[in-house]
Amino acid sequence: MENDPMKKKVRDMMTTRIVAATREYGGRDLAALLLSGSFSGIPIIEPGNHLVGMVTEFDLLKAMAEAKDLHTLKAGDIMSTDPISVQEHQTAQEAITVMISQKIIRLPVVRDGKLIGLIARSNILNHLVDPHLVNVYGA
Repeated sequence: MENDPMKKKVRDMMTTRIVAATREYGGRDLAALLLSGSFSGIPIIEPGNHLVGMVTEFDLLKAMAEAKDLHTLKAGDIMSTDPISVQEHQTAQEAITVMISQKIIRLPVVRDGKLIGLIARSNILNHLVDPHLVNVYGA
């Protein structure tokens, strides 16, 4: 059995409790979700969990810079299409490579084009950093 932590599978590190939206979800509501601090990107799906896009803080900033009204826009108007994603069987090393090369914080995880999870840099670090390396400061 392989002990190299960089060969851990994405499926073993990803978050499966995720928030997603449809193309019809309102731009103002997306902004509220992103401003809650729990998310900085939201997958956009079609029926059957088929991944069709992502809305990130940058997508919202771009819409605002273009003087678009978030109250009238829908997720489908704002989203980045053809989102970069990883497959559940890929390794931590492969996910890290994509994150670094694309400057992405989180990646949707797909199986046959369907969203099954998200993997963020923090998910990977939590699985790869030895917990004994944590130092506690103070009394």
